[in-house]
Amino acid sequence: MSAVQKRGALVVFEGCDRAGKTTQCKRIVEFLTKAGRKAKFMNFPDRSTQCGALINSYLMRKDDFTDEGIHLLFSLNRWEAKKQMEKLLQEGTTLIVDRYSYSGVAFSAAKGLDIEWCKAPEAGLPKPDLVILLTLTAEAMAERGGFGDERYEVPELQNKVMKQFLALKDDAYWMEINADKSMDHLTTELGDLILRVIESSEHKPLSCLW
Repeated sequence: MSAVQKRGALVVFEGCDRAGKTTQCKRIVEFLTKAGRKAKFMNFPDRSTQCGALINSYLMRKDDFTDEGIHLLFSLNRWEAKKQMEKLLQEGTTLIVDRYSYSGVAFSAAKGLDIEWCKAPEAGLPKPDLVILLTLTAEAMAERGGFGDERYEVPELQNKVMKQFLALKDDAYWMEINADKSMDHLTTELGDLILRVIESSEHKPLSCLW
């Protein structure tokens, strides 16, 4: 990266299902674009790849894998995107990512796998400049449309997943934000936060997990 080249920021949204991550990610990309910043939405799993198709079949209960096997497929899905992510970031594009390595670790650990084993395949992937953990009560999640359509959308598992997110949380680059508010209010709050992170990350080198 040249002295004058400003890189983009890697911003990851985490949280339990139906907390509004996807909606806010897309709204934030629009917010940043209007503010004159290059921004791109990404989400994991990316179901458009061969690996992603296998994950989709699993999530839709059409196929089955061991807990270890599906964990490694989720990790592979992120590794597939590594070069593209790094290229976009170095070119100055901020990536707004809906789920990342932390989801992979949290969901697998919530099912009983060893958390350090779960983290190991993620080592070397780009490390986010900011992780936003959107929180919502289980009751509020259950009231949102579509909850329960996929394999992991079970309240008991979601509660365990949130405990794992809190165990992974690093206050140096994580922010926990209550998502139980109007979409516009939340977008403005998040947009202002992310603009500050973009500015503070522009000349920092990319680092890696963990």
